[in-house]
Amino acid sequence: MRYIPNNDDEKTNHALVGLYDVYDPEVGLNVVDLGLLYNFDFNNEKKEVELTMTFTTEFCPMGDAISSDVNEAMHNAFPDYEVNLNIIFDPPWDFSMITEEGREYLGR
Repeated sequence: MRYIPNNDDEKTNHALVGLYDVYDPEVGLNVVDLGLLYNFDFNNEKKEVELTMTFTTEFCPMGDAISSDVNEAMHNAFPDYEVNLNIIFDPPWDFSMITEEGREYLGR
């Protein structure tokens, strides 16, 4: 698994459990192994979490569906937290961001 920068390893690992079930339907790979997640920032005082992520392309036709599924997975993992998704395209996603497990799954 690729390390995802965060400020709380325990909460990040908890979030990843549900996010492994969120797939990019065009690729058939989950958002974790696809390398779409860039950063987790938990504010435990305010009960907020900001997740910075991207899509495989800026004009990803499944972006809304993926965002919705990620948001739902985060709300399931942290029902008392406000979830803020920060979608960025810099740095742009590229194939090198796929984990080794993801590459094996894709047969590459």
